[in-house]
Amino acid sequence: MPDIYHGGELLLYGDVGAFGWGDYFTSAEVRKALAHHGGDNPITVRINSGGGYVREGNGCFNALRDHKGKVTIYVEAMAASAASIIAMAGDEIVIRTGAEMMVHEPWSWGEGNAKAFRDRADKLEKDAAAIAAIYAARTGKTQEEILVLMEAETWMNGKEAVELGFASSAEGNLAEDYAPFNYCLYRNAPEELKNLSKNMNWSTEAQRSPAASVAQQTVNQEIQPMTTQPAAGADSANSTTDQTQANTDDAQTAERERIGKILNCEEATGRTELAKYLAFETSTSFEEAQKVLAKAAKTEGTEKPEGDVPNTQASAYEQERLRSSNQASNYGSQKTTTTASLNRADIFAARKQA
Repeated sequence: MPDIYHGGELLLYGDVGAFGWGDYFTSAEVRKALAHHGGDNPITVRINSGGGYVREGNGCFNALRDHKGKVTIYVEAMAASAASIIAMAGDEIVIRTGAEMMVHEPWSWGEGNAKAFRDRADKLEKDAAAIAAIYAARTGKTQEEILVLMEAETWMNGKEAVELGFASSAEGNLAEDYAPFNYCLYRNAPEELKNLSKNMNWSTEAQRSPAASVAQQTVNQEIQPMTTQPAAGADSANSTTDQTQANTDDAQTAERERIGKILNCEEATGRTELAKYLAFETSTSFEEAQKVLAKAAKTEGTEKPEGDVPNTQASAYEQERLRSSNQASNYGSQKTTTTASLNRADIFAARKQA
């Protein structure tokens, strides 16, 4: 059985799809769990998620909508972004005290020429319209009204979610801890959530990938003043500099090898965007990246991402990110993985005893 099924309930804790911040669940796991549970039996679904992939969110939503038994959704602490789409599948949606829900326009990152980005923008607008239709059907609002809320990135507590039609009721029990997620990505996230992301090592500011460290070393070396006269102890200084350069070269070589392996592995086929994200935006090892890619659903064709990584591409890419990061907003230009994880079984057991 999928790990998300416990005691006859679905625990959708963590990222929607293999998004990269901690534990995650997939639409395939939801389908399997519902099949095991029995199509005519009522099901309780508990959500605590900062969001993830739109396609996986839509898949989970449709799986729950297809379930013939009554679906009761409890937002334990957070249902943001793609997780809020899933919540709309409930026949009854309950927001627990302290829990929040957030809706916003879908966003993406990528690479390519101007046409590629125009095409991506068109696709994002279509995705936004499809998501707005789901929210509109639940709330009774018009699609245009929902799009305004999405554009504003609307955060709601239980009372507000009920008033706006996104939930049936707000209950008075204590909420669970928030799911690990980089809430700094969201421009209107409450400050306490952004601070929590930083303090708990979920934010982009918490750590950098090895490629970023290599790039920073290179940048620092480039701005060192040049001298024409050797200083006292120059031999020792030169030796240290040579060793530092050797270490930098080794790190760059290792990083290029890691990126090349991820982009060229069989598991990357049909998962181009995820492979590029793992290769360039995180410090995920090749072995871990293989596991994530193997579990992720294929969303593209059969071609692999470009696997020929020039010697300078990794460091140049990271240098560009470092140069732009000082001007970045809370969305950030760097993304990292987290060491935080959720033990669904322990959380479920603790909740049952409370």
